[in-house]
Amino acid sequence: MNLFSHISVPAVVVCLAAIVPAAAAPERVVHRFLDVAMSPDGRHVASVEGDSSPSGGEPVIRSLVIRSVDGKQSATVALPCGAVRECWPASLAWNADGTRLAFALRKPGTHARTVYTVAPDASALTQLFAFDGTITDLRYGAGGRLAMLAVAGAKKEVGATQAGAPITGDLGGPVPEQRIAILDGGKLDWASPADMFVYEYDWAGNGFVGTAAPGDGDNNWWVAKLYTFDAKDGAANAIYAPPDARHQIAHPAVSPDGRWVAFVGGIMSDFGSTGGDVYVVEVAGGTATDASPGTHMSARSLAWSCDGHLRVQYLAGDETRLVDAWDGNENHSWSDTLLASTKMSLRGSDGGVSAACPSRVTAAIRESFAAPPEIEVGEIGRWHDLTSANAGMRMPLTAQSVEWKSDGFDVQGWLLLPVAAKGKLPLVTIVHGGPGAAATPGFSGPGLQRDMLERGYALFLPNPRGSFGQGEAFAAANVRDLGHGDLRDILAGIDAVEHEAPIDDHRLGITGGSYGGFMTMWAVTQTNRFKAGVAGAGIANWQSYYGENGIDEWMIPYFGASVYDDPQVYARSSPIDFIRNAKTPVFAYVGANDIECPAPQTQEFWHALHDLGVPTSYAIYPGEGHGLRDPAHIADVRARTLAWFAKWLR
Repeated sequence: MNLFSHISVPAVVVCLAAIVPAAAAPERVVHRFLDVAMSPDGRHVASVEGDSSPSGGEPVIRSLVIRSVDGKQSATVALPCGAVRECWPASLAWNADGTRLAFALRKPGTHARTVYTVAPDASALTQLFAFDGTITDLRYGAGGRLAMLAVAGAKKEVGATQAGAPITGDLGGPVPEQRIAILDGGKLDWASPADMFVYEYDWAGNGFVGTAAPGDGDNNWWVAKLYTFDAKDGAANAIYAPPDARHQIAHPAVSPDGRWVAFVGGIMSDFGSTGGDVYVVEVAGGTATDASPGTHMSARSLAWSCDGHLRVQYLAGDETRLVDAWDGNENHSWSDTLLASTKMSLRGSDGGVSAACPSRVTAAIRESFAAPPEIEVGEIGRWHDLTSANAGMRMPLTAQSVEWKSDGFDVQGWLLLPVAAKGKLPLVTIVHGGPGAAATPGFSGPGLQRDMLERGYALFLPNPRGSFGQGEAFAAANVRDLGHGDLRDILAGIDAVEHEAPIDDHRLGITGGSYGGFMTMWAVTQTNRFKAGVAGAGIANWQSYYGENGIDEWMIPYFGASVYDDPQVYARSSPIDFIRNAKTPVFAYVGANDIECPAPQTQEFWHALHDLGVPTSYAIYPGEGHGLRDPAHIADVRARTLAWFAKWLR
C-alpha cells in the first residue's frame, strides 16, 4: 500500500488514485532558480534551475546554466546523468580567475557525489573526483585548492529536514560525520577531526574557520561552537562558544585580511533558517563583539566585500535591507550604512547577493508575492533583470503588509487578497515553520496558494513572536511559552486584518507545516474561532515528542530544560493536554521518515480527535522527510486541503 489515509467515522483506506483530481489543462509552471554564483571577474553568472512541478513543488529535473552578465550568451551544461530525477547539480564555486566553475553532481538513486569543473561557455566538462558520500559547499582557496564538506558513507542526505535513514538494527554505533576536506590529486585530504560534524566553514589563510559539534549532525547544531581547523592535521581549536543555550551561531565569514570572522548569533530553531545579531571575533580568538545589540531587525546572512567591509542582509519587518555594517577597522566603528532596501525577497550566498571580486557586480534571485523569480545583476541597489524565464506570469492577488500591536509587541504579517473578490471572504491563516523563521514575499505560481486565491479565499501570513524580523528580544519571546503568546499575536492579527478587508469571521481556517502544524493543532484546542484546520508535520504532545524526534537539542533553548527535568513546561504547550476543547475539523499529514516531527505525533492527534467524534482525517506519505518532495504526494495534499476547506468553510 503506497498511502495510508484514515478518515474519522468510519475509518477507511483509500488509494492515491482515488483522490487526485481528473487531469485538467496543463498549467504554466514556474521556472525556479535554486542557486546563483557570480564569477570573480564579474563576467558570468552560473545558476541551478528548473521548472517546478505542476503541483507546486521544487523542480524535479534541474539544469546548470551559465550566462554572460551582458545577457548576450547563455549555455546549458550537458550533465553526464542527463535529464533524470535526482541528477542534482549543486554547490557552485568559481575559481579565482573565473575560468572554471566547480560543482557537485548527485548520482541518481544514491547519496554519492561526483565533482566536476566546466568552462564559462559550458565546454570542457571535466570530472575531478567521485565520492561514496555527500559533498556540499565547494570553496576555492589560496593557490587554487578546492575545499568542501563531505560525509563518507552517508546513509541519508545532509540535514534534519531530509528523509531519515531506516530505523532498524543496532543504532548505538558511531554516526557519519561531515568533515572539511581538500581535493588533492584526485583524493580527499581531511582537514577536520573524524569525530566532529562541521556545519559551515570558510577559508582562513591556509586553514579554516567553521561551526562544528561532535556527534550526531542532525541533532547537535544547537550546541555547535566556532573553531579554527589546521589544514595539515585537522586539529580543531575552539575560539567562540555561545554564552547560553538560547544562542546558536551561523554563517561564519572570514575577512579578506584573515584577521576577523563574523557570524550571526541568536535563538534559531532550524539549521539553515538564520536570524539574529551580528558578531565579530578575531580568528586568533578573544572576546566577540555584538555589532547590533537591541536592534529591531534580524540578520539573515552576511559576507565581506572586496574592500573589507562587512555586508549584512537584514529582515526588518516587511523589508529586506542590505547594510554596510563595519569597515573592518580595529576600533569597531559600526556604520550601518544602508546599501539597498526592498519589499521583495533577495537570495544570494554573499550577504543576500552573489558578489564578484574585484568587480562590484552582484547577482541575486529576486521575487515577491506578485512578481515571479528572476536573476538580476548589477551593483547593489542598481540591479536589472538578467533572465525573463517567467515573463508575463502573474498571481491573482493583491498583497499588503499589515502591522498591529499585541501584548506591547510590534507584530507584522502579510494579507493576500484575491483580485476578483466580492462580498465577505473566507480567510485562511498560514503559519510559517520555525518558530525561528518568517513569512516573506515569495511567488507561489501553480500550487495550493494560487488555488485558494482563485477559489476566493483571503490568505493571512503572520509573523508572531518567535519570528525573525523584529530583533532578538522578539525572536526569544515565546521561550517557555510556545503557543500561548504566539496564538494571541495571531488572533490579534486576524482582528487587524478584518479592519483592512471584508473578512467573514465565521469562515476562518488555519494551516501550516512543522511549527505551523503545531500551531494549527494548538489553535483548535485553545479556541473555536477556526472552523477548519490542516496540519502538516505537526506536534501534538511535547512530552512524547521529546523521545521520538532526532533533533531534541533544539528543545532546550525553547523550553529551558529537558522534559525529564521540567515536564510541566512541556505539558502546558501540548495540544493533547487540551484535546477535549477541540471541536474544529482537522486534516493532518506527515512524511513517514520525518525525523523532525515524527509521524506518531500526527497519528496521536488524529486518534484523539477520532475518539472524541471530531471530524478528522490524516495521511502518512511513504519515503518523505520533513516536507514533501514527491510531486504525487504534493498534488495529493493540495487536493485534500482544497476539499477540506471547501467542505468546512463553505
